[in-house]
Amino acid sequence: MIIFQNISLKPYNTFGIDVKAEQFVEVKTIEEVQVLCTTFLLHERKILVLGSGSNILLTNNFCGMAIKISLMGIDIIQEDDKYAWVKAMSGEVWHDFVMYCVNKNFGGLENLSLIPGCVGASPMQNIGAYGAELKDTFEELTAVNIESGLLVKFSNAECKFGYRESVFKNEVKDKYIIVSVTFKLAKNPVYNISYGAIKETLKQQGIIEPGLKAISDAVISIRKLKLPDPKVLGNSGSFFKNPEISQQEYDVLQEKFPDIHGYLLPGNKVKVPAGWLIEQCGWKGKRTGNTGAYKDQALVLVNYGNATGEEIWNLALAIQESVQQKFGIHISTEVNVIA
Repeated sequence: MIIFQNISLKPYNTFGIDVKAEQFVEVKTIEEVQVLCTTFLLHERKILVLGSGSNILLTNNFCGMAIKISLMGIDIIQEDDKYAWVKAMSGEVWHDFVMYCVNKNFGGLENLSLIPGCVGASPMQNIGAYGAELKDTFEELTAVNIESGLLVKFSNAECKFGYRESVFKNEVKDKYIIVSVTFKLAKNPVYNISYGAIKETLKQQGIIEPGLKAISDAVISIRKLKLPDPKVLGNSGSFFKNPEISQQEYDVLQEKFPDIHGYLLPGNKVKVPAGWLIEQCGWKGKRTGNTGAYKDQALVLVNYGNATGEEIWNLALAIQESVQQKFGIHISTEVNVIA
């Protein structure tokens, strides 16, 4: 384990932002994480934990220690007739892990195919797509307490999952480093194809009775049509969350904007697609300097090659302001902005 000085983080974030970290280290074992916590007193310094860097926007040089998590391994730790409990180390690429489970015919993660990122980051924001969320199959995770270096387990309930939320983004933010995540997956799954785009894609492919592989392939196809490859065009996936408003607020907006659509949620709430709101404000496909909103999905902000983090952040602020002015709705960022 070597501590490097003044290292560019451009290869470690999918936006491709060229900023430097004061210190940089890569860890490959749980023991290295523990040693790092106790020897370097991480709780007393500024740290940036990196998986694949697919959910961050770096707006400046990082005056602290960047820690690249490279813990690898997937294990089936328990099985019965109905379920398999599968543990993945935090450095595993999320999509590779999903493909492992699909190929084993373990159901529950297929709708989350091709989401960028690593396994360790997945519980932090309760990743979700196409009618499924991580919390639906999450069993537990193991994390290192940054102050003590001790291993701590978190159950599903203890993670306090919400819409792109967890305890790791709130009460215990920057207090733990996740080292492994365990999922409870069904051997005889109930398939979730309720999301319209999946149904339509399967229909186009002539698939009447889909299996895990067919659903996964459909999701991959949809995502590839809508989202740019970060290796080709720097981005961090969906930059904004879909806002949730009251039914009363939605009814008022529907009178003014008949084309608006939303998804009814428990508690008299309605989720409104942020991409539609942004598109109505004229941002879809619009380029501003070295950045812009992607031509096929307004939720995705892109780096056309030389954008700075500050430039992308200024675009995000302008989009938020225009949506607020037109619809009276604040759209929150899904991406973590690192100053």
